[in-house]
Amino acid sequence: MLGYFLKKTAYALLTLFGVVTVIFLLFTLLPGDPARMMLGQNENEEQLAVVKKKYGFDQPIHKQYAYYLNDLAPLSFHSVDSDDYTYFDENKYTGIVFGQIGNTDIAVKTPYLRESFQKNGKAVTQVIAETLPNTVILAVSAISIALILGILMGIVSVIFKDGWIDRSIQLISTLGMSVPSFFSAIVFAWIFGYLLQEYTHLNMTGSWYEVDDFGRGTYVSWKNLILPAIVLGIRPLAVVSQLMRNSLLEVLGQDYIRTARAKGLKFITIIRKHALKNALNPVVTAVSGWFASMLAGAVFVEYIFGWNGLGKEIVDALNTLDLPIIMGAVLVIATLFILINIFVDLIYGWLDPKIRN
Repeated sequence: MLGYFLKKTAYALLTLFGVVTVIFLLFTLLPGDPARMMLGQNENEEQLAVVKKKYGFDQPIHKQYAYYLNDLAPLSFHSVDSDDYTYFDENKYTGIVFGQIGNTDIAVKTPYLRESFQKNGKAVTQVIAETLPNTVILAVSAISIALILGILMGIVSVIFKDGWIDRSIQLISTLGMSVPSFFSAIVFAWIFGYLLQEYTHLNMTGSWYEVDDFGRGTYVSWKNLILPAIVLGIRPLAVVSQLMRNSLLEVLGQDYIRTARAKGLKFITIIRKHALKNALNPVVTAVSGWFASMLAGAVFVEYIFGWNGLGKEIVDALNTLDLPIIMGAVLVIATLFILINIFVDLIYGWLDPKIRN
């Protein structure tokens, strides 16, 4: 199992390196001058020179790429010259210098994602730290709804195979997969947040934290989580339900299940003790992909419900061409996606030892 884990980790690091390179090239080679974007119409040559020096835009592309990798690497190298871009400024980097070779400091630090162009130099890590937890809470809630209800619906569908309950679940699953999330979001917000608001007491829009009307700070608003979590969970719920039904039917057709039936075990007992674990493999794979995509793809749902998550922040950054936030957000999402896939591969290897080879 250790060798399997190390092999997956090596693939993940290579993938992450490729993602970093693509992100840098994609956003660095975009037409337009980032320094002019930051300063708007009030720039002058002196201000442009200061901004270019501060962000390293006055250097050739290969040097900017080296700076970018150095900023992201936990083990990094910095010039001792305070005028150099790589100088270890404690207001810029979070870490410690533990050695020196010639005129180069060696440091251990957290990855530096640089500063926002539009938020008065606010660190990108701070922007992401403020919004990512909201997205994670939303995604975890949505995938929990999808997983619990989807597996139950898949099992019920198998128990009543070809009956009206099975056909009803199939119809609901098909509808869930075919309706886009942004349309579901609008419909749910209108019906449960406006038409039935008197009975549901839910808001059409709102985030995890809300400001108290009487100036007593902020508070957690659980009810604002309900509608976006349900809407975001509809499509994965439909997929999990279908996968669970098909996988369980396939497992129930195998020889060891027939042996269990010949021994006189009850149908529910056979599913619970012998079939369920083996039928979960495709579900686990699908859920991991959906969960990772929710971290990046909840943009429409977050925007429609006014949920202050990472997806909404990315849209705002795209509107203002705030490249460091876009690059940082994409990198964080890609890293989370890779980590989730490693975790799922380990679970997959535990459920089915044959794939370790």
